[in-house]
Amino acid sequence: MMSRDLNGLYRALAADTDERVLPAPDRVRRRADRRARQRAAFGALTVAVLVAGTAAGTRWVLAAGPDVDPAPATTTDGPSPSPTVAPPSPMPSRIPSPPARTPNAPPKTSGQPPEPGPTSIPDRAFFTLAAANDTGIGDQKVPGPVLPALCGAEPGESAVVTRRTRSLAFKLADTPKGYVPDGSYRHSITVYRPGRADDALAELRQAVRDCPEQPVSETSEATRRQRLLRDTGYGDESVLFETRTLSRDVNGDPTGGDEVHLIRAIRRGDVVTVLWEQGWEGTSTDRAQFDADSRRAVEAIRRWLT
Repeated sequence: MMSRDLNGLYRALAADTDERVLPAPDRVRRRADRRARQRAAFGALTVAVLVAGTAAGTRWVLAAGPDVDPAPATTTDGPSPSPTVAPPSPMPSRIPSPPARTPNAPPKTSGQPPEPGPTSIPDRAFFTLAAANDTGIGDQKVPGPVLPALCGAEPGESAVVTRRTRSLAFKLADTPKGYVPDGSYRHSITVYRPGRADDALAELRQAVRDCPEQPVSETSEATRRQRLLRDTGYGDESVLFETRTLSRDVNGDPTGGDEVHLIRAIRRGDVVTVLWEQGWEGTSTDRAQFDADSRRAVEAIRRWLT
């Protein structure tokens, strides 16, 4: 049997329970939904606070590093994503090398004087006649003019370092020995100051152009005509021109033709060799013989300089 105290407690519990009325089901559901929304709002607020703290910390760290601006924060209805920092521009893998100099290209030497040329001319610088053209007379190395008169012009004379001249008679291959020569050369070799030999040839061309005609002498009424001719294939460059006068017999009477002589100046470096064919007793220049001896003259210069 239960004690009186225990029975009294049960009666009191029953009375208290009967006075409380249980809420309706829809009321219970609304209360549960309200509590769920409150929990969700509290969670979103917590996330926003954490994101804001992370962004502030990121800005503080970046401010102490390189000059890179963080991406601006964006505001959305939901939690903000973490800001993204653009990576710095990549550095080049290697520093480009300066352009290479062209192989075998001479270095620039502005301001440096050119190397001096030879200061003397040996006998071997003069060419030797072919055996078939040798008269047996030999040559005479005597001073004299190296060019025909060109209305008083003196092309290149101001830049001459040294010069040698000679006179040389020759015969054609089909002329028997013992006969008079078929022609003669006034042959000269001139060394010019460095870089001035080409100027001398340019002055010679201009002098021929400026003097197309002149008297043969101060006391003669006869005239001599000069003109430039095309020329290539001799040395570094060459100048070829002709002189023409009326041909005359031994009595001085005109024969109806012209006496023609050729002059060729050939440059190799700072050296110029001039072959002036002067004829013999009224003869004119044989072009084939003149060209052959011009090649022999420039070859002799080449051998000397090398």
